[in-house]
Amino acid sequence: MSVIVKDPERDKKKPQKKANYPIMVDQATLDKLDAGFKKLQEASDCKSLLKKYLTKDVFEACKSKKTALGATLLDCIQSGVENLDSGVGIYAPDAESYTLFAPIFNPIIEDYHEGFKPTDKHPPTDFGDTNTLVNVDPTGEFVVSTRVRCGRSLQGYAFNPCLTEANYKEMEEKVSAIFNTFEGELKGKYYPLTGMDKATQQQLIDDHFLFKEGDRFLQAANACRYWPTGRGIYHNDAKTFLVWCNEEDHLRIISMQKGGDLKAVFERLVKAVKAIEAKLPFSRDDRLGFLTFCPTNLGTTIRASVHIALPKLAKDKKVLDDIAAKFNLQVRGTRGEHTESEGGVYDISNKRRMGLTEYQAVKEMQDGILEMIKMEKAAA
Repeated sequence: MSVIVKDPERDKKKPQKKANYPIMVDQATLDKLDAGFKKLQEASDCKSLLKKYLTKDVFEACKSKKTALGATLLDCIQSGVENLDSGVGIYAPDAESYTLFAPIFNPIIEDYHEGFKPTDKHPPTDFGDTNTLVNVDPTGEFVVSTRVRCGRSLQGYAFNPCLTEANYKEMEEKVSAIFNTFEGELKGKYYPLTGMDKATQQQLIDDHFLFKEGDRFLQAANACRYWPTGRGIYHNDAKTFLVWCNEEDHLRIISMQKGGDLKAVFERLVKAVKAIEAKLPFSRDDRLGFLTFCPTNLGTTIRASVHIALPKLAKDKKVLDDIAAKFNLQVRGTRGEHTESEGGVYDISNKRRMGLTEYQAVKEMQDGILEMIKMEKAAA
């Protein structure tokens, strides 16, 4: 039901104007939205997709709406307004946001995901024939490590920032119960952040497994409430498989190991994803694929990457970026987004996650890396 917001004091001061749509958000939120929109428009150095596509018409079409779980346009854009250096600048507080606020999400999705139009439909899940994947660097000359990860949201729950403290606890209980059933190479231990002792914390930091409370982009998106409740980390005994619980997404499922054996890494991930999904359904949309907090991770949600040293190609970072882009790959610093290269090692991954299958996303990374290694070898 639509709620008409009334402010008797304000109404006394000026004649009543009839709105051409029902106002579903409170006046304080509308005021913050107006201020945020003005700030974006005035930020001449802001290059975010949010600024690019949040036109006056789009803003007016979305600003008064609210999802069934209470998410407003402010929840979606507050991080991008606060962090004017954002690349994207928008998050989805719940699944409905992608449809209710489609006038802003659709063009951003189309731009980021290389032309995935509002009329396009993401293909069904297909992990493909993993036997066609290879070790991209069998001699160990260039690739330090290989990693494939995906994000998953549990069906029936909102995303940040609409989750309650009880939601975080419920989700942690459900997924940790599944972790306890893992056998073989997936067998390991779950470490809740709540009550974690210093020795365990230090070990997980040393292993580069422990995620910290959200970065400033997530903080501004209100993604870190009730921290550390419901957050935790699972890893297998061999430390080649990891799940983050309630960091940015409900689940981040990660398979990794030293060297370039992409086939082994992807097979482990597929095994884990299927084992979890058999007991706990994921949130998936017929058009957008698997739904996540950030629109950059929709579709397959797959990010396959290598830590790789390509000293000749990387002499000029722009050249490296341009070569990677030809293969639909993205270059980041050693520790991921918003970081620098350490010791000449870069994180290179597939950029496309929508409009192709999980297998195709991983294969795209594999084929691009194989070509880049060939180019490195041939470079003077």
